[in-house]
Amino acid sequence: MSNDLKNYLFTSESVSAGHPDKICDQISDAIVDLYLSNDPESRVAAEVMVTPSNVIIAGEARGPGTITKDLINDLARQCIRDIGYEQELFHWNKVKIDNYMIAQSRDIALGVDSSDYKTEGAGDQGIMFGFAINETEHLMPAPIYYSHKILKSIDEAIKQKKLIGLGPDAKSQVSLRYEEGRPIAASSVVVSIQHLEDYSQEDVKRMIRPYVESVFPGKNWMCDDSEFYVNPTGKFIIGGPEGDSGLTGRKIIVDTYGGAAPHGGGAFSGKDPSKVDRSAAYAARYLAKNVVAAGLAHRCTIQIAYAIGISKPLAFYVNTHRTGLIKESLLATALRDLVDLSPGGIKKHLNLKRPIYKKTSSYGHFGRDPESDGSFSWEELDLVDDLKRIL
Repeated sequence: MSNDLKNYLFTSESVSAGHPDKICDQISDAIVDLYLSNDPESRVAAEVMVTPSNVIIAGEARGPGTITKDLINDLARQCIRDIGYEQELFHWNKVKIDNYMIAQSRDIALGVDSSDYKTEGAGDQGIMFGFAINETEHLMPAPIYYSHKILKSIDEAIKQKKLIGLGPDAKSQVSLRYEEGRPIAASSVVVSIQHLEDYSQEDVKRMIRPYVESVFPGKNWMCDDSEFYVNPTGKFIIGGPEGDSGLTGRKIIVDTYGGAAPHGGGAFSGKDPSKVDRSAAYAARYLAKNVVAAGLAHRCTIQIAYAIGISKPLAFYVNTHRTGLIKESLLATALRDLVDLSPGGIKKHLNLKRPIYKKTSSYGHFGRDPESDGSFSWEELDLVDDLKRIL
């Protein structure tokens, strides 16, 4: 979104926990949690693919020998059961699971392991971005924030049996109208969701409309009925992996900022926090969010770059998009003084070596409330006071 634009439309989409790609993300992150719960120093890179009647698990791991392929396979079935899949072909208890997990490469271990967290190298090269903007209470871009909330609200209603006959596979898309650079209302909303065969398009629309309307901050935010599209093709009976295959890491824009900010390209799910694709993206969001929460800018983008096996960031970039109160060079210095951005420093500061990742794998990794188990620690605002002192 250009800083020069004042009046425009911007659109983001989300997908439900039952979307085929999200099934894969959840299984991948459940595997990460399994290893970390047994040994916080485990190394994991787990990839999953789902088809109408198969789950394929692959990747590398290093951790306790007690974690067997059978244990991982049982965990995958539990994930599918929790999501709610009991279809004729894709059924948690009937699906065929092929597991090709292998031991982590010794070459990667050489570059990453260290007895001192300050010298622990990055698990790979790459660039990571973090972003925050004061459009919502969680300092997220409004289109992706409301897209997530729509599907989460519907999903919770289905699990509480308030909505009967709707399936786990769903997508949402929200287009917001901006005036003077601020979101003021939805111009259109799209929701596609699985349903029983005897439900009409109007039946589904009537059922979910209250949940869609409830997520917006005011009654005037909902779009006109003519711009509220539910299952635009008419029917959505065949869904989940029976309708489309899924892969880990294929929804990286859904996972982050809905296209409102840059993305480094690396997926998060299935990776332990030694992989900077994940941990440094969390750190960049943490820093950007605290900058905006401290009132130092209305919008903030942060980029961090790494090389495999090297502990120090190769580059650190801060952009407040002409909304900042201080020079970006001064802000960058202050942020790097507050947080050690080596891979080990990030893991220590955000306490990332815990089994906290499965819950991140649906409805976004950002814009969530920090929880008592330490999950979403990158959403904490504990740098605000320190940042305010540099004003």
